[in-house]
Amino acid sequence: MYAEAHDLVTAPPTTAVRLEGVFKTYGSGSREVGALRDVSVAIPAVSFTAVMGPSGSGKSTLLHCAAGLDSPTAGRIVLGGTEISALRPKALTKFRRDRLGFVFQAYNLLPHLTVAQNVTLPLLLGGREVDRGWFDHVIEAVGLADLTGRKPAELSGGQQQRAAIARALVARPDVIFADEPTGALDSRTGRQVLDLLRYTASELAQTVVMVTHDPVAASYADRVLFLADGQLVGSMEDPDSQRIADRMTHLGAW
Repeated sequence: MYAEAHDLVTAPPTTAVRLEGVFKTYGSGSREVGALRDVSVAIPAVSFTAVMGPSGSGKSTLLHCAAGLDSPTAGRIVLGGTEISALRPKALTKFRRDRLGFVFQAYNLLPHLTVAQNVTLPLLLGGREVDRGWFDHVIEAVGLADLTGRKPAELSGGQQQRAAIARALVARPDVIFADEPTGALDSRTGRQVLDLLRYTASELAQTVVMVTHDPVAASYADRVLFLADGQLVGSMEDPDSQRIADRMTHLGAW
């Protein structure tokens, strides 16, 4: 039975995302594959969390379920005070648009729109006014103040990803989900984007959840969650890249 948003469970204000006993399976019978198996975790608000694991461990599935892009087979997901796993599809679509931000490896910018138009598009689609003061602050923070009139083809890859981060920030979301955000960038540009995500959590008081395969990228986070075979198998506070690489080696990642 689905519920409407105002009937749903409220999470503690210090928790941005909570997964409770989440399972996700694909297929059926002999072809059934368990992508997530009884995953329970709480992600604090105003934090930067990285999710890592070997290929096929379920890390992208975890992100997609946590962000409402996919539905769990069983379990509950509470996000920003709303149990999104109980929302009707139309309400879930509106929730994602209004209260979540997304940054993917592919920048997903519309080629015929300027930077300013791409950044404000989610607000316009939701019928919301653009807060010009916050827009200016975000554009300045991502280093695109002089490029708002350019179109994506006129930007470097790093600049396009910065525009994507600005688009995620402009609606003041409960959580920003990032899936391999530096995967298409060179190492120097990738570090700049990671610095920006770190700044987003530390200085703009946002919650960032990032899936990555790169120990250096994960070292920018406050905490790393490790998945293996669809299960949460550990976490690391105040991570550094060497400790992360060692943990991944023990998981059989490389």
